[in-house]
Amino acid sequence: QVQLVESGGGLVQAGGSLRLSCTASGLTFSWYTMGWFRQTPGKEREFVAAISRGGGSIAYADSVKGRFTISRDNAKNTVYLQKNSLKPEDTAVYYCAASTDYGVPPLPQKYDYWGQGTQVTVSS
Repeated sequence: QVQLVESGGGLVQAGGSLRLSCTASGLTFSWYTMGWFRQTPGKEREFVAAISRGGGSIAYADSVKGRFTISRDNAKNTVYLQKNSLKPEDTAVYYCAASTDYGVPPLPQKYDYWGQGTQVTVSS
C-alpha cells in the first residue's frame, strides 16, 4: 500500500520560513517524479514545484520561484519543500504527490499518488 505522509506545516509570520517533508512508503521512490501542490477552499489544486527521479529536472510555479526550493533524498524516500519569505497568500493545504512521468509535470492528473496534506498558515 502506497503512503505519502507530509509533515512540517504550521503557523508562521509573513517573511518567515518553513520546511515541509513528505516521506513515501510502499513504492520504489527513485522511480517517481515528486511534486508539491497546494489548495485553498473553493479553488483548484495548484502546482507549486516538482523534481524528477534523480533530481536533475526541477520546475516551480512562477508565484514561488526564488522563494521555495524543492529537493529529495532517495535514500530516505523523502522529498522536501523549503519555503522562505513566506507571504499570506501562501496559506493553503500543501500536498505532495508521486508521478511515473519522466518529466516534471505541473498537472495534478499526471500524479498517481497523493498525501493527505498539511496546513500552512502565514499570518500578516
